[in-house]
Amino acid sequence: MISITEKPIDVQKVIETASNVSAGAVNVFIGTVRSIDNDKKVVSLEYEAYESMAASETRKIIDEAGQRWELLGWAVSHRIGSLKPGEVAVVVAVSTRHRKESFEACQFIIDRLKEKIPVFKKEIFEDGEEWIGARPKAN
Repeated sequence: MISITEKPIDVQKVIETASNVSAGAVNVFIGTVRSIDNDKKVVSLEYEAYESMAASETRKIIDEAGQRWELLGWAVSHRIGSLKPGEVAVVVAVSTRHRKESFEACQFIIDRLKEKIPVFKKEIFEDGEEWIGARPKAN
């Protein structure tokens, strides 16, 4: 499942979609909107996406992960539109036979998504706004 949506993400559905009875591990990354960034209070985030390209690039990332690890299941969902602090922005879930591979694959997928997919983020602060992407990324 690859979902780019303006609706709140159903985290349980993402997990269920990625789950597989042959798996010994299901790993989930849930990215949320933080309330403070660079010592500024975040009021909201605006996500925009080139949706068809974002879905296509996500599929390439999943395929690459599948070449590195034996994925038994996977699902990715990313929000677009206006989000408030505390809301879920992205969920990545993978299932594998063993936990190490599950952790590694999940981290690989979210890291590559942040690098590759055309989803653009504007942070709206109490005292202004900023499109994100031009500054060094944080771990």
